[in-house]
Amino acid sequence: MEYYNENTVLYHNGKLVKASEARMDLYSQSLHYGYGVFEGIRSYKTAAGETKIFKAEEHYERLKQSALAVNLPYIWTSEELIGATYEVLAANKLQDAYIRPIIYAPANMSFARNTESFIAIEVWEMQPFLGEKLLRVMISSFQRPNPKGFKIHAKATGHYVNSLLASHEAKGEGYDEALLMDMNNFLAEGPGANLFFEKDGELFTPEPGNILTGITRATVLEICEDLHIPVTEKKCTVEDLKNADTAFFCGTAAEVVGWKSVDDYHFPLTWSESRSALIQRAYLHRVKEEDANYKSLKTEWKAGAFTTSV
Repeated sequence: MEYYNENTVLYHNGKLVKASEARMDLYSQSLHYGYGVFEGIRSYKTAAGETKIFKAEEHYERLKQSALAVNLPYIWTSEELIGATYEVLAANKLQDAYIRPIIYAPANMSFARNTESFIAIEVWEMQPFLGEKLLRVMISSFQRPNPKGFKIHAKATGHYVNSLLASHEAKGEGYDEALLMDMNNFLAEGPGANLFFEKDGELFTPEPGNILTGITRATVLEICEDLHIPVTEKKCTVEDLKNADTAFFCGTAAEVVGWKSVDDYHFPLTWSESRSALIQRAYLHRVKEEDANYKSLKTEWKAGAFTTSV
């Protein structure tokens, strides 16, 4: 994937600059110790033809809280950064885009706190991160980090070494993605996405505590409430998952993507007949502000006439 070319522009410390000319210090704590925070955000071309960043305020508030959680100085307002993001999208002539704000530390080879931070906002075109086909998932040998060892509610750069290792392992074994357990052997999440599974028309998802409670996860919960689909947050086991009818990952990059199997267990319910597929379709209508389509979907659902395709 090409993330930038000679014409790509990004936001860097208050200015729009060419991506090929942006620089960071090789003595930064972020490079040496994985000490930074970031967000994954998407913008969409809406039904009205406008460019809209989905849940921009929520993402930039989480960026702030992540920085504060790991003691990175934070001097920006959400209004300022949202405005800068729209500028970067316009400068790169992008509407459907993935957006990556990142806050990183200055040169500091000690463990002393920094007195300043730097920021970049990058954008690029990206299809759903995990593709659009049903996934073959492997339960990873890697666990989600102990919440007593990390501020796991922070979207910190160093945490994602864990994600990379789990994903590399799964793909090396011929799977599409990994699923991590927590330190107590309950289901946690994927390397960059939250887990939901469906059983007898009800959805289940790991409870907060050992997961990053994603913004897309929150959106799925909102959709379930709106469509009157029951959903339970709880400590979930491998046995629960391997008795489920179907399952899916959700995240900003992945959006909502269904599973074909986990390890050697193949989900018995046809994806297109599941409530999970309904949520997948509803999510896409919502992020693109396709209000008429979303209303029509709700009507279909209430009438028992819902169908979709993988």
